[in-house]
Parts: sequence; C-alpha cells; structure tokens
Amino acid sequence: MNSILTIFSREVASFFNSLIAYIVITVFLVGVGMFFWVFGDNVLVHGLAVMDDLFAFAPWFFLFLIPAITMRSFSEEMKTGTIELLLTKPVTDWQIILGKYLASVFLVVFSLAPTVVYWLSLSSLTREGVSLDNGPIWGAYIGLIALGAIFTAIGIFSSSVSQNQIVSFLLALFLCFFFFMAFDFIADLDLFSSVNEIVLRIGIFEHFRSISKGVIDSRDVVYFLSFVAVGLIATKIALDTQKN
Repeated sequence: MNSILTIFSREVASFFNSLIAYIVITVFLVGVGMFFWVFGDNVLVHGLAVMDDLFAFAPWFFLFLIPAITMRSFSEEMKTGTIELLLTKPVTDWQIILGKYLASVFLVVFSLAPTVVYWLSLSSLTREGVSLDNGPIWGAYIGLIALGAIFTAIGIFSSSVSQNQIVSFLLALFLCFFFFMAFDFIADLDLFSSVNEIVLRIGIFEHFRSISKGVIDSRDVVYFLSFVAVGLIATKIALDTQKN
C-alpha cells in the first residue's frame, strides 16, 4: 500500500508541475461552464433550473481531458528511460499500475469538483419555494466519475503502448470515443436490429445513461468495474512486453 501511495503522490505532483495541467483543467471547466450557462437550455437565457446540458456535454470534454491527463503516465517514463529503473525497484507492476491509475482518477475527480459550484449557484438562483431535484444530479455525477474511471483505464493502457505522448493521446481519444459511441451507432443499423440490445450493452454510453438517471443498477456497476479491470490487465500485458 505504501508503494502505491508513493507512486500516487509522485504522479499527482508531477502533473501539477507541468503547465499542461492548468491548461487542460481550465479548458475543461470553461468549456462545460459555457455550455451550462451560455449555450443550449441554460439558466441565463431560458431561466431553466436544470443541469442537463452540463452532464450531456461533460463526457465529450472528458474525451480530451482524460487522454491529456493520462498520456504521460507511461509514455514519458519510456521516453526518458526511467521506466526500466522503476520496474527494477522493489515494487510490483501492479503497484505501479494502480498508483498511476488512482492518481489519474483523482485528477479527473479534481477537475470535475469545481463544477459543484455551478450546482450551488443554480440552487441559489431558483425561486423561493422551488428546489432542484438533487437525486438525478447526484446520479449524473456518479455516472461521470464512473465514466472517468473507464476512460482513465483506457488512457493508462494507451500510454503504456507508446513512448510518444501525442500518439498515446490520440490512441486514447480514439478508443474512448469508439467504446463510448460506436456501439450506439452500430445498434442503429438495420443489419443488427435483432441484437440491438446486446450491441447497446457492449458500449459504455448505454450504461452511463442508465447510471446517470440516479438508479444504481448492479449490472452497470459490474460493467464499469469489469471494463476498468480489463484496461488495467491490458496495461500489465503491455508492460510485460516492454520488459522482453
């Protein structure tokens, strides 16, 4: 556990020592803030006390935020040669992977946390006697964190297969988009009309949509945990390949 915490602390500190950390977090917050307050069915123009736009557009910003957070996890280590030194230290591969993964998940949650201010601001702007339906909002936040956990697992894997951070970023972006939306598109094709439900259940979006309604279904929980596990196992395999 101490080794995992050491790697966790090292990764978080390293991220905040780079300019890109502040850029990507700022772009994320400004982006989702613009769609929440300015564009779409927003508060300022339409006077609607809803957060639907925030939760609708946040996953799309995640597609860029999370690969930017994870792209240097292993890529930079491989490029500088420190990965070989790290792998020879008295820590296991799994401790390294979990330390880096948990650090990236923490950074995703850290980036998302300031959006709670939008929630509090919206609550303060509602008319007297009118309150927000907080249940679906909590559910949507849980859904975003679960989605972030999956995207992070994909990003960590992508970083472990290339020493080029740009390649890692683009690979993570593609894989996150593919697993998030591609199966919904495939399910809409007439070719797969007989197995639409199965195809939908393979993709992330259907489970994200389900959990974001505020209802925690065990099938969705198992799906998210399984996806993360597969991503981390794939990372371990990639690291083993690096050793050979």
